[in-house]
This record gives sequence, structure tokens and C-alpha cells, in this order.
Amino acid sequence: MGLTLAQKIIRDHLVSGTMRPGEEIGLRIDQTLTQDATGTMAYLQLEAMGIEQVKTELSVAYVDHNTLQAGFENADDHRYIRTVAARHGIRFSRPGNGICHQVHLERFGVPGKTLIGSDSHTPTAGGLCMMGMGAGGLDVAVAMGGGTYYITMPRIIGVRLTGRLAPWVSAKDIILEVLRRLGVKGGVGAVLEYYGDGVETLSVPQRATVTNMGAELGATTSLFPSDERTREFLAREGRENAWREIRPDADAAYDETLTIDLSALVPLAACPHSPDNVRPVSELAGMPVDQVCIGSCTNSSMQDMLTVAAILRGKTVAPNVSLSVSPGSRQVYAMLAQTGALTDLIAAGARILECACGPCIGMGFSPNSGGISLRTFNRNFEARSGTKDAQVYLVSPEVAAVSAVAGVFCDPTTCGAPPRVTLPQTFDLDDNMILPPASPEEAPSVEVLRGPNIKPIPVGVAPAETLAAPLILKVGDNITTDHIMPAGAKILPYRSNVPKLSEYCFTVCDPTFPERAKRAGEGIIVGGANYGQGSSREHAALVPLYLGIRAVIAKSFARIHKANLINFGIVPLTFIDPADADRLAEGDALRLPGFRRAIAEGETVTLYDDTTGAEIPLRLDFTAREREILLAGGLLNLTKERNL
Repeated sequence: MGLTLAQKIIRDHLVSGTMRPGEEIGLRIDQTLTQDATGTMAYLQLEAMGIEQVKTELSVAYVDHNTLQAGFENADDHRYIRTVAARHGIRFSRPGNGICHQVHLERFGVPGKTLIGSDSHTPTAGGLCMMGMGAGGLDVAVAMGGGTYYITMPRIIGVRLTGRLAPWVSAKDIILEVLRRLGVKGGVGAVLEYYGDGVETLSVPQRATVTNMGAELGATTSLFPSDERTREFLAREGRENAWREIRPDADAAYDETLTIDLSALVPLAACPHSPDNVRPVSELAGMPVDQVCIGSCTNSSMQDMLTVAAILRGKTVAPNVSLSVSPGSRQVYAMLAQTGALTDLIAAGARILECACGPCIGMGFSPNSGGISLRTFNRNFEARSGTKDAQVYLVSPEVAAVSAVAGVFCDPTTCGAPPRVTLPQTFDLDDNMILPPASPEEAPSVEVLRGPNIKPIPVGVAPAETLAAPLILKVGDNITTDHIMPAGAKILPYRSNVPKLSEYCFTVCDPTFPERAKRAGEGIIVGGANYGQGSSREHAALVPLYLGIRAVIAKSFARIHKANLINFGIVPLTFIDPADADRLAEGDALRLPGFRRAIAEGETVTLYDDTTGAEIPLRLDFTAREREILLAGGLLNLTKERNL
């Protein structure tokens, strides 16, 4: 039997384990990336492990999240990352150079290589047939030090694309259709591979839009083949020598398949407050719109920007609409100026934001109270925009642009023929905003500069034989890392200051949580299905650790968040019978006798609710390696114990 794309890349990077779905495997990592909201912690962890020089083929530190400098905190973090990168052999992409995933696709992505990044949308690189995976910062630090990255061998979902997209229908509509069919949990434990004759009709930027939002399915990653379209993209970037053809074998077998006829798709929108709450735009037509945001790592390529500029040319944004445009990289920004497309955007009334994540993470440009915001982004979780009662819809650049002009939700298929866009044959190449590291000879003399906002990393605690603690918080299904550790302009500057950050933990769900957790000293959280979905931010584990959370019991966990909990010594337990969650209430006194012994060798442990008398069996779903980490109180402790 032949191999799929993922199986071929995994085979070439396999360090331990076998390629049987569900078995833990270890992978050699070729490249890493970080961004500044997670990077400070990743590099503090790298320093804590005593790594002098990174051992990957390439590691890049990007600044693209905390770029709103309303105080010293963000600027201090940027300075720290710049100096620590210079000292340890890491390239530094300066503020303003662009969004990490867009820049990495343009300048560094290589078909067939492995990449992990401390950002959940690292699978964007799958548009180039690169196995990009989101990970916690500690896992990235370990990989930079030459360590192995561990995942569960995924099942492979084959997505067969047939036909060709109709006018006004875009790559965003492809991934929204997949989300509509599979849901936000449909990709957990899986890689999505796209194949079929429809694939060759899609450019690399279009493919990257699809793989980027594969993260919203909970997928390990998503992949397209490396073919002639891949070669064309790399040639435009002056990197054709990085290209090689990679296709699945003709007799490759998928664990599941679904077929999408591209010609049958229509413009779609993800409605509040989940990326899988998808409806046709035609059903929403006429709804008044307050704000439109175009950009983010999902839809900020040159192709997207030229399309938007062509739609807006000679028109003016409706008086009731505020429009922002964020080019994905400085390369795109400069080329928009060279082609005159930037003038079209400005003349139409667009507010041009810097090449950064910006509104997508609530870093500025929040909607008005109760506002309806159309965004070409990848997430529309409640309050993520910075306005708690905003209604955020995820749409394609085409829908966003025509709606900005109309002032209402508009189905572009009613707008006549779409404009034709032609990409330049060669792209503007200028990497002067990417700083190389110091030479190995000069590196030891580089001073790493730390500001007063950078605080020590919380360290996990080895589990006691019996855990006795109150149930501090009980939450429902699909709790995101935005619920656990919110983002936004007011909070993100404290990403390197866990004590300050703890004041905001879970406040979206319960404003009293931080204070109650501190008073309790130790606590347990109970959650529903898909607990921890969304971003890779390890702060969603670090901050609960600081607040004394020792275990989280849920119906199921999102992949990256479960790994982050384990890395920091918080024990993730699952209900054997999901209905048992209903038997527990906030404030109950919970007890887990034989807790440490169960972590060491058990498959189940019994939870005793001393308030109600209930006895509930729980599952410990860990590999031998994960048990070692938990028994040590976290990966940093284990690393120090072994002097790695």
C-alpha cells in the first residue's frame, strides 16, 4: 500500500515509534518559529535549559502580535527577543516585517520539511507541502535545542477536490465548507490532505488559506502536494531551488475521505461565535454591517490584497462602515505601493494598518458595542475582537470588500463579473528587516536585555500521593484558550509577566476566578468536550499553574492544550462517562487518593466528591513519556533532573 503526503514526511523524520494511528511518535524538527506573544516564554525556557546555540536547520523569531506600544512592556519584549535571538543562533524578523506565517511562507518554507511554531496557525505552511504544526513554547524550545517533538500518529483524512471555483467563490469558502461538514472537533487527531484534479486550480496562497484554518478543525496539520503551482510560487520568491515535487502515491489509502466539488461552492460565512457555524452569504444578505477587517495570516497575501483593491477601485466605503486592511508582509505592502493598488485602497477609504496580526487578536480596531464585524480572519470566538458583545462573521476577501461598499452583508455573486487580477511574475525581494544572528564566535559576548516586565517562569509541582482540592471552576464544551487566557490590547503586554497576567485568567467565564483560585491555594477545573481549543498559547496552562490548578477534568481535550498542561505539570484527566460531569458542582471538595501512583502506572483513578458522596471513575490517557513529565512536575523539571 502506498503512502500519503503526511506519511512520507513523517517517515523521513521519524525518530521513535511506528506509524500506527494512535501511537506516540517522535519527529526530528527542521525549522521552528515563534511570535512575540509566545516567544518571550519560549526563549526564557531555552535559556533555562542551558542551550547555547540552536540545533535546527533554521529558527526564526517574529514580532507580529504585540506591536501596539502603549507602554514600555511590548518594546522591552521586542528588545529581549532580538538580543536573545542574536545570542542563540536565531533569525529575528523585526516589527513591521510581517505576520509570521505569511513571511515564513514567502521566505523560508520548504516542501517536505518539518516546522513547529508557538502559534496554532503554523499549519499555514502546509500550503507549500511543509508539515507545519502548532506547539507550546516549551516544545519549540526543546526542538530548538535538538530535542524530539512528540505527537500521536494521526489518522489521515483525504479531502478530494474536484472542479474549479466559480466566479466570486474563494479558498476561504473551501475551508468554511470543510468546517461546516466536520465541525471544530472534526480534525482532532488527524491530518487533512487535499488531493484531486481541483488542487491544481489553486495557487499556493489559496492553499495556505485552507491549511491555515485547518487549525480550527483541531487538526494536527493540513497538507497540499508540492507540484507545478508550488514551483511557480517559489520561483516568484526567488527560491525555486527549494522546490521538489511531493505527491501521495497513486495507491495511498486514507482513513476517511470526503469530496468537495469546487464548482458547487457558494460564498459562505462563519457566524458568531464559532468558525463552524457556517451559512451561505445569500441568507445573510441585507444585514447592516458596522465594520470590515481584511488581512490576518489567513487572507493577507498579494493575491488577496490585489483582489480587494480591484473591487474597491473607484468606489467609496459606505458611511456606516469602518474598513481596515492589514497586508500580511512588508513584501506585500511594498508591492501594493508599486502596483498602485495601495492608492486604490486608500482612495476607497480603507484604513491601512501595519503588517501585523492586529484586530485578529483584539490588538486594536475593536468593533463598536454590539457591532457587526465582517473579518477575513480565522477565529470569531466571543470577545476575541476586544468587544464582548460584538457579532463577528468570518468571510472571504471578496465578500468583505463588496459588503464594505454596500454597507450591508452582500452576496458578491449578485455584483456582476468579478475583476481580473494578475500577479507579478517576480516578487519584490528585500530581507533587510530579517536580522541574522551573531556568529558562534561573537554570540557569547551578546548581552541579553531584559525589561522589568519579564518575570520568572512558574515551575510545576510534583504530584502528591493524594490530591485534595476544591472544584474552583466548571465550564462547558469548546472552551477556548481565549476563554482561559484572553488576548487583546490590555492583556497581551503582560505575556511575559505571569503574576500580572493571572488577574485576567478565565475572567471571560467568571470574573471572580483569579481571586478564588488564589485563596484556595490548590484547585481543580472541570470542563466539557474539546477543552482548550484554539491557539497554542501555553499561557493557558502556565497561568492556571501559577494560580494553583493541579488538575483539569474534561470530556475531551484539544491536542496542543493537553500537551501544554502536561508540559507544565497540570494533570489532564478525562471522564470515562461524559455524563458524570453533571454530578459535579463548583465548590465541591474533591479528592483523588492514589493520585501519584495512578499517574505512574494506572489507566483509571477514582474521584471522590466529599461534598456529595459521588464516586466517579476517570481515565489517565498518557504515554510513558508523558507520565514521566507529570511525575516530575513538568518538562522543565524533568529536563533539569536529567541534565539535558
